[in-house]
Amino acid sequence: MDVRKIILLVGALLIAAVTAFMARSLVLGGGAPQAAAIGAPAPQANGPEVLVATRALPIGTILDATAVKFQPWPQELVDPKAYFVKGEGETDLKKLQGTVVRFAITAGQPLTQGSLVKPGDRGFLAAALGPGMRAVTVPVSAQSAVAGFVFPGDRIDLMLTQSVAGGGDGPPLKVTETVLKNLRVLATDQRTDNTVDENGKTVVRTYSTVTVEATPKLAEKIAVTQNLGGTLTVALRSIADNAAELEEAIASGSISVPDGSDPKAERDMLAKAEGEAVASKTSYATGADVSRFQRSTIPGKPPVSAGPVGVPGAAPAVPVNPYPGAAAPKGPVLRVARGNSVTEVPIEGKN
Repeated sequence: MDVRKIILLVGALLIAAVTAFMARSLVLGGGAPQAAAIGAPAPQANGPEVLVATRALPIGTILDATAVKFQPWPQELVDPKAYFVKGEGETDLKKLQGTVVRFAITAGQPLTQGSLVKPGDRGFLAAALGPGMRAVTVPVSAQSAVAGFVFPGDRIDLMLTQSVAGGGDGPPLKVTETVLKNLRVLATDQRTDNTVDENGKTVVRTYSTVTVEATPKLAEKIAVTQNLGGTLTVALRSIADNAAELEEAIASGSISVPDGSDPKAERDMLAKAEGEAVASKTSYATGADVSRFQRSTIPGKPPVSAGPVGVPGAAPAVPVNPYPGAAAPKGPVLRVARGNSVTEVPIEGKN
């Protein structure tokens, strides 16, 4: 073999070996810092504990014990005049319950003094209302208000019980129907917060009025409901009802599921499903549903003769006697209705 070719071959092998060694060094050298960065613990805040939101708090949220907590925060970022610092001033979780969020707060963000409106402050109820919503007060009795176990922030259904006399004989129709669903309670009587005792337990008190949040159209329906002459009853809703109604709303198409995995769009969808009060037209119960001695329909009117209309001094209408001067037949009859006139025709059969 030619000496020149041997020298070129040996040189190529040396260059390949050096290149492989340098590539291996680069790969191993780049992985070591990455492993160290992954294993390094996250820096911990060593400052004072401030009040932060445990979940997203939109405008109008009424705070409860699960909405906020104390969490350490970096010392250089803490402003005692703006934040609620643990152990300083009047930062008491019991006193903050029932306050309303004035500005939207994301999960994990500290609460500021200006982001909350306390009960009794000017504009408290207006801050508790969502955009485009109205506050309506409904009178209730102690028996029809869940014995005082409804508090601001809860959601209720409103039921109307009334007695419909109709025009016939017998007892009137007793009926109860759910007229409105998923109403948010803003206040009970004139209280917008939950009173707690020295042990931290909520004090249950009876009340005579409930202030709820409703759309302008539903507010009109509530006003009409109060003048129908019946009794209004409050039914406390379960928190689990929101999930079931969300599935129904998605299936019916009234709420559309956002495309992709945008967390903000999902939160907006859940907030819309949770905060939407609706009017009910299908849920009702009559007296016959609970007692066999009650009616299931409105009592009908007996047949009357068509007397003169609008004539002063005219005699009132009297029941029609299809057989003047003779007794009514004892056998079966066929009733024929022509407009407002009802006549009876006897059905003759073989004896």
